[in-house]
Amino acid sequence: MILYTRLFTIQQTNFLNKLIKKAAVIILLITAAFSFFSCYETNERTNPIVIWTDNEELASYVELFNATHDAKAVIIYKKEVLRALPPAKDEQIPDLVIASELKTEDVRKIFSPVEFIFGEHKLNKSIFYSKLLEYGTSKGTQYLIPVSFNLPTMVFNKNNASFITDDHIIMLEDIKNASANFTAKNDSGTIYLTMGYAPSWDENFIYNITKLKGASYRESENVFSYDENAINQVIQYCKNWTVQNNESTDTEQNFQFKYLYMHKFNQLSTDKCLFAYMPSNEFFTQNQNESASISFRWLSDGDCVMVEDNIVSLGMYKKSKNPQKAKMFMQWFFSKDTQKLLMERMKKMNLTTPQFGIVGGFSSIKEVNDTVFPIYYRELLENLPVESYLSVPGALPSRWETIKSRIIIPYLIESIDTQNNKEIKSLEQRIDNWSKQAF
Repeated sequence: MILYTRLFTIQQTNFLNKLIKKAAVIILLITAAFSFFSCYETNERTNPIVIWTDNEELASYVELFNATHDAKAVIIYKKEVLRALPPAKDEQIPDLVIASELKTEDVRKIFSPVEFIFGEHKLNKSIFYSKLLEYGTSKGTQYLIPVSFNLPTMVFNKNNASFITDDHIIMLEDIKNASANFTAKNDSGTIYLTMGYAPSWDENFIYNITKLKGASYRESENVFSYDENAINQVIQYCKNWTVQNNESTDTEQNFQFKYLYMHKFNQLSTDKCLFAYMPSNEFFTQNQNESASISFRWLSDGDCVMVEDNIVSLGMYKKSKNPQKAKMFMQWFFSKDTQKLLMERMKKMNLTTPQFGIVGGFSSIKEVNDTVFPIYYRELLENLPVESYLSVPGALPSRWETIKSRIIIPYLIESIDTQNNKEIKSLEQRIDNWSKQAF
């Protein structure tokens, strides 16, 4: 009996030891699992996708991405992204850059090729506008993926649609002729009661028609190059327009000061003028809230519509630490379903300052513009961007908007003034002065 009891006690003890060992193993596995997932979660949050951008709208996009993915992303806002690269010491290195003015001659030194994102079960190049996609290449390799773009529009009151001959585009000569037919004076012929349009009213209009007529602005060793003959032809054309239609630049400016001091939509509503110039993002943002009586045509030469310079692109920084996670974000973002969801979300947020489209412009994905945009912008039902018309700018120097506003625009304004008898500094002289000050 004693022997049996001892044997039972020994067996019981062995059984209990085995249970304890198994329990210990299970606890160890559970602890390891918790440790693994805890480390994974910590890693996901402490090693996020870092996105540098000059567009505040990206914050909302990243918020949605983070809510639907294990991987996380963070936004770092930079007013001039390219000038902020390379990152300062101890600054977070970007994985992705989503901004305007990324296409420069140095694109291959800054960004990694992104050809890997295309192919079977990935992104298909055919979903993008081909010329925009080509814009992101250098020596045949894709370094940038277009995100959004805008187009120049001539805007008018629908009550004056009889002056417009085409349903989709409007050419320079059409604007000039329609303006002449719209313009009216008082009975004595001394005071303008209406004035169709004047080249001197909008500096961006003048700049855009130089692009349309072949100015070919492009980055070069001497800041930028251009076609001088094309610019001179536009200057002479504008001066002739002013003299023939509106007498002088002073007359145009006085009329604008007297009657057109309000927002452009209100200008058109007064019937004092026929046209106003706007980039598409400005037109569609304003038209959502202010007036259903205003319509538009794409500014064209009959063969092309020049894409505005501020194309937003995405590039993967050459020293990215998270290329795989960055790839995940890219595949998520460049999806029709994602962009549809982003636009729905922005609409529901009911922002006091409305945003246009995707990152402030038309999507680089054709199907998004064709099927999603008209839901929110009814005017597009009758006049969507046509791929074959699009013409994109070349590689422009960084800080192009600043260069344009300080060199090109002042030169054009002075040059088209029919009463300016002062000597005008040439573009070359202005570029030299800029170079001395900037560098």
